[in-house]
Amino acid sequence: MPPTDTTPEKGAARPHGDAPGIRFEKVVKRFGHNVVLRELDFTVAPGERVTLIGPSGSGKTTILRLLMTLEKLDDGVIWIGDDTLWHMDRGGKRVPANQKHLHEMRKQVGMVFQQFNLFPNMNVLRNLTEGPVRVLGVSKGEAVERARGLLDMVGLADKVDAHPSQLSGGQQQRVAIARALAMEPKVLLLDEVTSALDPELVVGVQDLLRDIARESDLTLLCVTHEMTFAKDISDRVLMFDQGQIVEEGPPDQIFGEPSEQRTRDFLQAVLAS
Repeated sequence: MPPTDTTPEKGAARPHGDAPGIRFEKVVKRFGHNVVLRELDFTVAPGERVTLIGPSGSGKTTILRLLMTLEKLDDGVIWIGDDTLWHMDRGGKRVPANQKHLHEMRKQVGMVFQQFNLFPNMNVLRNLTEGPVRVLGVSKGEAVERARGLLDMVGLADKVDAHPSQLSGGQQQRVAIARALAMEPKVLLLDEVTSALDPELVVGVQDLLRDIARESDLTLLCVTHEMTFAKDISDRVLMFDQGQIVEEGPPDQIFGEPSEQRTRDFLQAVLAS
């Protein structure tokens, strides 16, 4: 069982009996000779909302991809709640996870991508029901009821029969958010979810995610270059550079009085652009 960290003071993390946290212990990820994550240690408490900021190539999205098992771990241990993601117990020993273990762990994690990744051949309703029915074993009727409720929540109740090509970018991203929530994840990952949107569509999607963060007890891990959004949505912000955490703290401190020069330089460059 992983060590328990103290929730950050400003955190206002919402502990929840069924909501796992995340813990990285000495995690290493390489692409060839390029070491992207260097013995990375960090924790997200159950129900906490954490945002990763930093320059492109610093390893932020790799963290999300490891949690989604889209990239394979090279070294270290990743915990989701009380269970290891890439390892499992066999005869009292920790061994590499098999596909069955990875499949079960993956059910706890949902992700919203930059590029929507909707199924183009399916209408909106089926985009939301396919996963719960096929992966979670939910009945079709229950999946449809849940999907309709989520589409109403994201303001797209009238788009159940539309296909992704008939929707705007902002509408597609709202569908993608609803689809991730339809799987009832305990951890939600957000990867630059507004970067592919036209500027006038960004605010609406961000407002929706702020509402979800406020009203749910999901453990939330977000990667973004939108600093105002990061400040509004986060209990804690982690500044990354070259696969390591440079600085971390509540958003008021990171954006108002960062202690590290690298953080100050990064924020100055981002906010000036």
